[in-house]
Formats: sequence, C-alpha cells, structure tokens
Amino acid sequence: MAYDCEKHCKKKRIKLLTLIGAVVGILIFLLLLSILIIWAVLRPTKPTFLLQDVTVYAFNATVPSFLTSNFLLTISSRNPNRRIGIYYEDLHVSAIYRNQQITLHTLIPRFYQGHKEVSVWSPFVSGTAVPVAPFISTALNQDRDVGALPLLVKIEGRVRWKVGNFISGRYQFHVNCPVVIKFDGCPPSGDGSIVQYNVKYQVVQRCHVSI
Repeated sequence: MAYDCEKHCKKKRIKLLTLIGAVVGILIFLLLLSILIIWAVLRPTKPTFLLQDVTVYAFNATVPSFLTSNFLLTISSRNPNRRIGIYYEDLHVSAIYRNQQITLHTLIPRFYQGHKEVSVWSPFVSGTAVPVAPFISTALNQDRDVGALPLLVKIEGRVRWKVGNFISGRYQFHVNCPVVIKFDGCPPSGDGSIVQYNVKYQVVQRCHVSI
C-alpha cells in the first residue's frame, strides 16, 4: 500500500509539473504573439539621416602617403514613427576617402529621439598624419584638377525601439552618407591642400540607413 501511494503521488507531481509547464508555455506564447501583433500594427520605420553641410578645416597631404584632415559636420536625423521612440547608443562618426578611413571615430553621446522628432548633431571628425595607400596622392591630384572632393561620412551604432513601456533589444545600424564637395580653383597656400580652409560647403545629402 505504501508503494502504491508513493507511485500515485509521483504521477500526480508529474501531471502537476506538466500542467504548470504547459500554462507557462502558453503565457509566453501569448506574450510574444501580443508583442508581434503590436509591432506589426505600429510598423516601425527606420530613421532618416541627412548630411547638411561640411566645414573643412584641413585636408592635405604634405608628406607622401600621410593625410591630415579635419571636418565639422552637420547631421540631422528624424524619427518618422508616430508611436515609437528610438534610443541611440554607441554612436560614432568617421570620414572615408577613396575607400580608406582617414579620421578617427568621433563618439556621439547616447540620446533618445521621440515620436516625429528631429535631432541635429555637429561632430568634429579629424585625423592627423594618417597613413594612406600610395595611390591616394594620385587621387588627390585628380580631384584637384576636377574641382570635386568625394567623401563618405559613415555613422555606426546601436538602436533600441520604445513602444509604450516596452523597450526592445539592441540592433546594429549603419548610415552611409556619400558626398561630393565641389570647389572652384585651388588654394594658393601651397601646403598640399586641395580645398579652401574654414569654408562651409552646403551639401544636403540624404543618407542610406540599414538596420
């Protein structure tokens, strides 16, 4: 009789644990389904970025295979969502010339962007005596002759979506802003530069965003 009682109690415990597991599984499923439905209804849209202008303080290669550059950028971002906020984290900006990074990463403090909100940043990006491939000198001469300086402004970081009190996990995002700075003539300084210094170039370039 003791053996039968123990066997019966064991079966009851197994049934109870199975029932609890099933209930927990159903609750988790319903929670995830609710989040998915809310997400589908809200239709989160990735933010838009715009490179508005570039102020050039330095861009020269006085020493072969070494490039010094210093830019002040004006970048705006807009959250197009009506019910979704965006947290930006670990943001950094850099400049690329002829497929080579020519500046250090400039960090932008994390911030929150509300519904339909527009944010504007003005980061400095610079690099002093950055080693570059030998063909860069040839490219500089070509750009000087054409009167146009092609750059790629790159922004990278992580974003989190905020819906009500719910905050999503972190997602990597990448922003590429290709821009061509057009100028007339060459600076008379003879220091190896190809554009006038302390000049703000209006570019108004829409950027490509991927998340």
